Amino acid sequence: MSPVGAVVRKELRTYFASPIAYVVAGVFLLLLGLLLFLPILAISNQSLQMLRLQGNLPDINLNQLVLRPAFANMAVVMLLLVPMLTMRLFAEEKKLKTMELLLTSPLTITDIVVGKFVAAFSVFAGMLALTALGTAALGAIADLRWAPVATAYLGVLLLGGVFLSVGLLASGLTENQVIAVVLSFGFLLLIWLFDWMGQLVGEAPFGKLLSYLSPLGHFDNLVKGLVDTKDLVYFAAAIIFSLFLTHRVIESQRWR
Repeated sequence: MSPVGAVVRKELRTYFASPIAYVVAGVFLLLLGLLLFLPILAISNQSLQMLRLQGNLPDINLNQLVLRPAFANMAVVMLLLVPMLTMRLFAEEKKLKTMELLLTSPLTITDIVVGKFVAAFSVFAGMLALTALGTAALGAIADLRWAPVATAYLGVLLLGGVFLSVGLLASGLTENQVIAVVLSFGFLLLIWLFDWMGQLVGEAPFGKLLSYLSPLGHFDNLVKGLVDTKDLVYFAAAIIFSLFLTHRVIESQRWR
């Protein structure tokens, strides 16, 4: 087994030996289920009213009226829940005094950082795969356009990767898991607000830069079904940069 694979296996075993993964997944699925069910219920009631009044059902675009708002709201849910998946990855190692053993093992810091990220990303991808069951059930009884659904899921997966990499960085800065969650949420909220700050600055180069640095615009394009290279490059660069910063943080702590 490769060094990265060994770290991934160890972290996955830790995830599912504790209630963290189950609680986060349960809350995530519950909230997403409500985000899908409530709009469908509202549309059903409106359709029945129109059927009684006009004698025919309206032409409803479920992609636009149900799925697009659900995916947009899913980003807010992820902002709150994803830091819980990463809070213990380095903070717990430091608290239990196993960080020294980890850093003096044959593993490189790159192996450790990448392995922990891949483990957290695998758990998140599994949670996201479970949400696809509800979407598939909706597609079985309604007419959906699957291409925008696929790109929206890609957007959620990439956005989750950015959130996880930032959360991993926050966990590397402290040995307290609560502080790691707060730092992660603070970092994510800051880059989240870049889009709003960019709009306030306007069309100036600095305003465009702030808007580009926020994940919201890139995520929104994918939710709409638009796949652009600049959006994919942004997500890849954001993940790599956050992992690089995490590597530097852990390396600096090795010599303390």
